[in-house]
Amino acid sequence: MMCEEQQQQQQVMMRMVELDNNNKKGDERSSGRRFIEDEERLNIVDLSGMSLDSLPKPSLNLTTICKLNLSNNNLQSIPESLTARLLNVVALDVHSNQLKFLPNSIGCLSKLKTLNVSGNLLQSLPKTIENCRSLEELNANFNKLTKLPETIGFELINLKKLAVNSNKLIFLPRSITHLTSLRVLDARLNCLRALPEDLENLINLQILNVSQNFQYLQNLPYSIGLLISLLELDVSYNKITALPDSMGCMKKLQKLSVEGNPLVSPPAEVFEQGLHAVKGYLSEKMNGGHKSPPKKKSWVGKLVKYGTFSGYTLRGTSNGEREGFFISEYRSIDGLASPRHIGMFSPRRLFSPGRYFTR
Repeated sequence: MMCEEQQQQQQVMMRMVELDNNNKKGDERSSGRRFIEDEERLNIVDLSGMSLDSLPKPSLNLTTICKLNLSNNNLQSIPESLTARLLNVVALDVHSNQLKFLPNSIGCLSKLKTLNVSGNLLQSLPKTIENCRSLEELNANFNKLTKLPETIGFELINLKKLAVNSNKLIFLPRSITHLTSLRVLDARLNCLRALPEDLENLINLQILNVSQNFQYLQNLPYSIGLLISLLELDVSYNKITALPDSMGCMKKLQKLSVEGNPLVSPPAEVFEQGLHAVKGYLSEKMNGGHKSPPKKKSWVGKLVKYGTFSGYTLRGTSNGEREGFFISEYRSIDGLASPRHIGMFSPRRLFSPGRYFTR
């Protein structure tokens, strides 16, 4: 009887032959054309879900493959020689295997646009991945990554989506801020302590998800509010106590998720009013808390209006205290009622036509 490994190899060979025959028929049908695009002569090879422990010697010329799917197998490694010969591959899918590392020869894939290595056991990515300068989408979710190549952002200038969620990342390399084509950055479910500064360089970023870093992520950089194209921001389930004032400038932001944080600024009552109120609160706070005079005609409001009482509202504070007025210099009640200060409450001083009414 044929052993299981031989049966697997036979299945692979049969699938390869079938692909090769289909490719030849395609060439025959298109032989009458004057010009034939290279892509029409390339193969899409799908060896997914075959319980492969290793890759058999292929019957096809590897340079004719444009898309290779090796997902949902039991592969523990990919031969360096195999990867080095996939010169025309634009999509490589090896998700849901047992890979502990990627071959260094992956840097030879100069035409690669989509790489899916999620659901493996990777602790790092090879530095040579920076040579895949055509790469537009990198999916490395559900691995054991503790770091990314330090200079990855300097080389992958065409990268549009970077998904590294469900790993063990402590920091994102600062070079990521050079990915000016990036539109989606998903780094949730990691151990991030902080985000890089200079995020404003990500001028095309539309979706940023750094949620569920739990007790590790306590602050957001000021530059996060300068992401001019950002539409969605998810910072939920972290340990953030205050949103940066700069987020008041995010005119395009349509969705903001902050649940699961011990937020003090903005306070809960502002969030209850919706995203518009949150951005307004942060904008006023960023501009120094200057507001139009209160409409109430109470004596306290008049004191504030005419500069007699040195206090300001919640939206002008830097620490997000409760609503009310805050005295910049503490004075006891006895002190305020003393002859020295009693004059500040004089109606003549409050309502005289002197300096208190001038603008």
